[in-house]
Amino acid sequence: MGDEVDTQPAEHAKQADTTQVLHRLRRIEGQVRGLQRMIQEGQECEAVLTQLSAVKSALDRVGVFLITHRMRECLQSSDQTLDERSLEQAFEVFLRYSQSFR
Repeated sequence: MGDEVDTQPAEHAKQADTTQVLHRLRRIEGQVRGLQRMIQEGQECEAVLTQLSAVKSALDRVGVFLITHRMRECLQSSDQTLDERSLEQAFEVFLRYSQSFR
């Protein structure tokens, strides 16, 4: 019994992360609906592009959040160590994702 690891705090943190990501995505969904409405109403191009930029930025922040908050969790093995090859692959994914910011 003394060897058991309490995973409850980790599970709570994972659930909090999931809740936060879903909340952000719902806000983005609302922004996209707002963009559709702006276009339907014939809003000025500058206003539409400003809102489009805000949506893109919000999606980028979700991506960064997922990478920074979940990378270690995804890479850890059951014995709580990091596999070097997995770490290299994760950084490659991160670099590919970060290049989309340009």
